[in-house]
Amino acid sequence: MAQTATTGTTVAEVMAELAALEDPRIREVNVRHGDDHGVNLTKLRAVAKRLKTQHELARELWATGDTAARLLALLVCRPKAFERDELDTMLRDARTPKVHDWLVGYVVKKSPHAEALRVAWFADPDPVVASAGWALTTDRVARSPEGLDLPGLLDVIEAQMKDAPDRLQWAMNHCLAQIGIEHAEHRARALEIGERLEVLKDYPTPPGCTSPFAPAWITEMVSRQHTP
Repeated sequence: MAQTATTGTTVAEVMAELAALEDPRIREVNVRHGDDHGVNLTKLRAVAKRLKTQHELARELWATGDTAARLLALLVCRPKAFERDELDTMLRDARTPKVHDWLVGYVVKKSPHAEALRVAWFADPDPVVASAGWALTTDRVARSPEGLDLPGLLDVIEAQMKDAPDRLQWAMNHCLAQIGIEHAEHRARALEIGERLEVLKDYPTPPGCTSPFAPAWITEMVSRQHTP
């Protein structure tokens, strides 16, 4: 097994450490959410902090296919070092929710290929891939909306969100909420779409947390913006 130049850590050693951190109770909870690993994420982040950035080690960890190893890989990789095609392959191979979310949020968003991938993934026939395109679009709605067709996005959400598969529906709903929160000129329409479609209206929300139901989400976040 190849060793990294910095620490001498091998993939086998890291995998053994992750195996030692495995907790059946955590795995049981994660499996209910579609994530097949049993490692406490705080402990996983502590391992990543010790390893620091090691891009080649990250590639080797990703290649194992193990979910905990892939999550660790996403914490120790160098996001800007991945090629566009490599990120596309990784995204299509990332089928567990946590790996998918971390790949998009921690790596792709920081990549120089983020916008090209956003456009490519947005209309992909695979709904899980498309959800990544919507997640990147939502990030742009909040951070750099120039050039986005917000009325056009609302048209697509209005026509497709109600019957979209779960992960894609969730991503579209987030985009709907973000448009309503960030863009006052589109808020009334965003609220109306959310009220009419009723997506996630009955989603169980713990006390003190914001409901993912778009009208409630928009109303809550806008009220916070105007609270002294």
